[in-house]
Amino acid sequence: MLDLVAMRKFLIAVLLLASQSSRPVVPDKIAAPANELVVLEAHASGSQIYVCQAGSDQKLAWTLVAPEAELFDTKGSAIGKHFAGPTWKHSDGSEVIGKVVAKADSPDASAIPWLLLTAASHSGNGVFASVTSIQRIHTQGGQAPSTGCDDAHRGAKTKSAYSADYFFYAPAH
Repeated sequence: MLDLVAMRKFLIAVLLLASQSSRPVVPDKIAAPANELVVLEAHASGSQIYVCQAGSDQKLAWTLVAPEAELFDTKGSAIGKHFAGPTWKHSDGSEVIGKVVAKADSPDASAIPWLLLTAASHSGNGVFASVTSIQRIHTQGGQAPSTGCDDAHRGAKTKSAYSADYFFYAPAH
């Protein structure tokens, strides 16, 4: 005879697992730690902002300033913003700032790299409050222009359209 309490616990566990996004297939170097679970999957659409400035070699080049994008859930509803930091702010008021720890070339050579980031800080209460790792994958576009950064354009800014999928992870309990 089945114990009803045990059966309820089992069903709750199954429902919780079913509601979580599964881990995406990514190169090993940008894999999130094995002890973390996906807590949110979001699609970003917006721009990567670049400025024409001298690099450490004193040569002018387009340098990333910040992303500027809207975040959407898997159903297409707007759920937040992605901006300088890099920072992700959810509509529930929670926020996470990331730090890049690994990169992998995008399968699309014309797109910005795929990334693994670790959470550097948090604010607010909500879905991003417990995030420890973030992946940027399935990137399209976003590369700096290949031309146009010269003395006549020093200090100029440009936006490059991009989209990407972000997976947010938190420790398994």
